[in-house]
Amino acid sequence: MSVIVTDAGFGPDTWTAGFEGANALDLASDAEINGLDLAGVEAIRIDFPSFADGRGFTLGRLLRLRGFKGRLRAKGHVIADQYAMARRAGFDEVEISDDLAARQPADQWLFRANWTENNYQSRLRG
Repeated sequence: MSVIVTDAGFGPDTWTAGFEGANALDLASDAEINGLDLAGVEAIRIDFPSFADGRGFTLGRLLRLRGFKGRLRAKGHVIADQYAMARRAGFDEVEISDDLAARQPADQWLFRANWTENNYQSRLRG
């Protein structure tokens, strides 16, 4: 099983179409997205094999810059401290394991859910 993290905390997976069909993509952190046809794609899930592997953040940001408007999910080893970064990179949600959810409960993720208010740039602008 897995737990879905959003700005509201832990919740159920509301994506019922699966990631095997043509309207969803499951990408590895080292996927090549140049030339990727996003027509008709409603959801993309990007794997994070390690919390130290930030390539997924770059992929998410690049997909948003290329105009992807659908659901973007980070899956795997994303920790609560990285939640704000994931949201700023363009991810809508994070999918974590039950084990990680037990080690880092919802309050740790919710603490970072105000990602639009508390960031380096807004503190500089004052």
